[in-house]
Amino acid sequence: MKARTVLPAVAMTAVSMVLTLAVVVMWLGGAVPWPVALVVGLGIDGGWLATLAYERRLAAQGDHNRAVTAVGWCFGLLAAGVLVAHALTTDGSAAAWLAVAWLPIAAKALWLVHGLWEGTALTDTALNAIRGIQQEARDEAAVARARLRAEAATEETRLTAVTAAGARVARVQAKTAETLSKAWATLETARAGEDTSRALTCVTTPVTAGVTARWELPVWGPTEPVPALESAPALTDDALDTLVDQIRHSQTPALSYREMATRFRAAGHSASEVRLRAAWKRVVA
Repeated sequence: MKARTVLPAVAMTAVSMVLTLAVVVMWLGGAVPWPVALVVGLGIDGGWLATLAYERRLAAQGDHNRAVTAVGWCFGLLAAGVLVAHALTTDGSAAAWLAVAWLPIAAKALWLVHGLWEGTALTDTALNAIRGIQQEARDEAAVARARLRAEAATEETRLTAVTAAGARVARVQAKTAETLSKAWATLETARAGEDTSRALTCVTTPVTAGVTARWELPVWGPTEPVPALESAPALTDDALDTLVDQIRHSQTPALSYREMATRFRAAGHSASEVRLRAAWKRVVA
C-alpha cells in the first residue's frame, strides 16, 4: 500500500523537475549562457528536492515544520509559474505547455496525500487484529441470527402442536357431550314412559310380595358434596405392631406382608408404607 501512494508522487515530482529544468534552459538560454540557465534550473529543482527530503525526514520522526512546508510549496509554485510563463510566452505550443504546468502542484498534493496515509497507517499485526475482531463480530451476529430463527421455528412448531391438540380435545369434548346428551335423552324417555313402572313391577312382584316398588331413574343435575370423613388419629408404634401381629396370625399359615398390608388397609386403618413395613419387621423379628 505504501508503494501505491509514494510511487505516483515520486514519478510526478521527477517529471516536474525535468520539465522545469528544460523550460528554464530553453527560456533563459537565449539571454544568458546555457550553463547559467542550467544552474538556475538545477537550483529550483535542488531547492524543491531539498525541502521535500527535509519534510520526509521530519515526517519519519513524527514531527512537522510549517516553515519547511511553506518553502516546499513556494518551490512548487515557482516551478508551476515557470511552466505557465513559458507557455504564455511561447508561440504555437502554449496549450501543450499549459497542459503540463499543473504537474508541480499535483506532485506536492500527492506528497501531502502520502503523508496523510503514513500518519494513519497501521501495522500488519494491528490490521490482522482488526480483521479478527470484525470476523468474530460477524460470527457472533450470524450465530445470534441462527439461534433466533431456530427459536422462532421451535415456537411456531410448539404453537401449532398445542393448537392441534386443543382442537382435538375440543372435538372429543363435543363428541362426548353429544353422546351424553343422547344417553340422557334415552334415560329421560324411559323414565317418563307410562309402561316403564308397570313392566318393572311385573318383574319384581314375585320376589317382593306386598311391597310396592318405586322405580325412578337418576336425575342429571347439580350434586351435593359429600362431607369428608374425619381422619382417624395416627396409631402409635406399639398399637401398630399389635395390629400387624393380629392380622398376620389371623390365618394359618401366617400371612405374607403383601396380604397383611391389603387386609390392614381394607379394615380402614391408616399408616404410611414406611411405618407399616417397619412394624412388620419388628413383629417378624
